[in-house]
Amino acid sequence: MPRPLLRRATVTAVCAGLLWTAAPAHAGTDRPDRPRPVPQSLWADRATETYRALQTRLYEGTDQHGLYLEHTPRQASDPAHSFLWPFREAAAAAVDMQELPRTGQAYRADAAERFDTFELYHSGGERPGYQSYLPAPLGPGGDVYYDDNAVVALSQLDQYESTGDRTFLRRAENVIPVVTRAWDGDTAKACPGGMDWVDSPNNNVRATNVTSLSAQLAARLYEHTHKRAYLEKAEQWYGWVASCMRKAPGLYVNDRNDDGSINETLWTYNSGAMIGTATALYRGTGKSAWLTKAVTDADASLAYWAQDTRLHDQPAIFNTFYFKDLLDLDAIRPNPAYRQTMSDYADSTYRTNRDASDGLFRFQPSNGGDYDPQAPAATLNQSAMVQIFATLARGDRHGHGPK
Repeated sequence: MPRPLLRRATVTAVCAGLLWTAAPAHAGTDRPDRPRPVPQSLWADRATETYRALQTRLYEGTDQHGLYLEHTPRQASDPAHSFLWPFREAAAAAVDMQELPRTGQAYRADAAERFDTFELYHSGGERPGYQSYLPAPLGPGGDVYYDDNAVVALSQLDQYESTGDRTFLRRAENVIPVVTRAWDGDTAKACPGGMDWVDSPNNNVRATNVTSLSAQLAARLYEHTHKRAYLEKAEQWYGWVASCMRKAPGLYVNDRNDDGSINETLWTYNSGAMIGTATALYRGTGKSAWLTKAVTDADASLAYWAQDTRLHDQPAIFNTFYFKDLLDLDAIRPNPAYRQTMSDYADSTYRTNRDASDGLFRFQPSNGGDYDPQAPAATLNQSAMVQIFATLARGDRHGHGPK
């Protein structure tokens, strides 16, 4: 993901097509407690207008290879085009848009183009993978970050599930050898195992995000292929995070340094990846123990993240990962609190972080928190909000896995 690495009782009532959510106030004022109805169709409208702003303000067009800007306005430190991670989120946004009720078909060409453009970030050779920035001839290239590669493959699986095109299944399978390289087999280290963050001899971090997202990828591939090697990897990688990085149920510290120190920062997407992995392992194996793990992490993490301004202060894209993983579980073990919390966050962020003049979302430098009128809008954050609105627009309970 772009560098430096980011550090840092609800009830659903669906009635006559309405989803109830708390109406937030602008940042710095009290938030009223009285819920108000939001029509289900409003999420589709918000997704559409947010996607339109993304395409109008940040998409560079087919003459620029279907790439995106990092920010608008362009910042002095920005490269010519976005890094891989923001592009991945723009692709994920297109996948979600093509699933919209009634209008989704109109976005299928956009989604198809995004997955062609993905390959511009890929490099071959002895250590292949998707690079953090475009390799020649479009750019100088970048390091292979293993978390980037895991999430690219997860989007390829989403596109496979949406279209049935096995090209995307094969591409996702091709990422498994890439992330497998990240596994640290040095038994002399504290808590042996875990995955390196970046493919570099200078790497000294074994990270929760890489390991749990790779586990989620392997678990979902097992669902589709029933190849035992994927199941074994998913169990091994999930197991390391559960045993070495768990701070409390549903909460996982960020990384372990090779010097023995631990970065105890908590992020919503680390909670989500463990929930998503356990959910996929339950679907793939039918073993109730995996469902128990998923529910335990989901309920405990929600109790933590829904307090005070914790969700508001997290990067918007990390919340996108988390909410999608909660709804993945919700498709199997319904809990109205999952969707309601997502709805509350979505409505609040729409009202407090969106610039009505251009439809773009602006956050603090952390990519979360209060609206900053001086901040540039980012492909990463705009795409995150498209995904949240489009996911809510579907309304039905749906998860990953074979259709």
